[in-house]
Amino acid sequence: MGRPVVEVDGDELRDAGAASAISPAQWSRATEEARRAVGAAGEKELLRLLRRSCVPQVRHVAAESDAYGYDIAAGYSTERVHLEVKSTTDPTRLVVHLTRHEYEVMATDADWHMVAVLVGKDGSAVSVATVGRAWLHSAVPADQDEAGRWESVRLEVPAHAITPGFGTKTWQLVEDWPVVSRTVWAFQPSVPRPLERERQNVVCD
Repeated sequence: MGRPVVEVDGDELRDAGAASAISPAQWSRATEEARRAVGAAGEKELLRLLRRSCVPQVRHVAAESDAYGYDIAAGYSTERVHLEVKSTTDPTRLVVHLTRHEYEVMATDADWHMVAVLVGKDGSAVSVATVGRAWLHSAVPADQDEAGRWESVRLEVPAHAITPGFGTKTWQLVEDWPVVSRTVWAFQPSVPRPLERERQNVVCD
């Protein structure tokens, strides 16, 4: 079997050293575009679910800038959350990529949360879960020398670090997808709680 094709721009090909520097990684422009599409679908669905849950202040900050270190700001005047959204189409395991900037924001922002969204074939949310902050802190690598530092890390999240759904002390995300019968990310989705059922038909002011 040959090496996977890696697409590069014309400017890169004109660089004399570019050809020898290309890694045989499994990457292509089509794969990157598909990954971005899944990420955008997950963010769109979480925005929709937050608004359906009557959360009054919902802002898609990722559409403005990457500088925030999270994707969505939501909540009430007295309670705010900053949500970093990780989207995937794989129900068997949850793999996320965390940047150094996202981690540093998490380390100093008590309102920061990582929310995972399982995206279905039609682009809708099949499941939503929260990834534990304590586990994230324990899982990131440590810089070994002042001359080098990690900038991005790939993490496979274990079941004990995943909590189904998302909510705060005062409100819960409305779960309006069909109950999934199969195991998702090593946990069994539960039937929505009575509070969530009652809020299905709430009309927000």
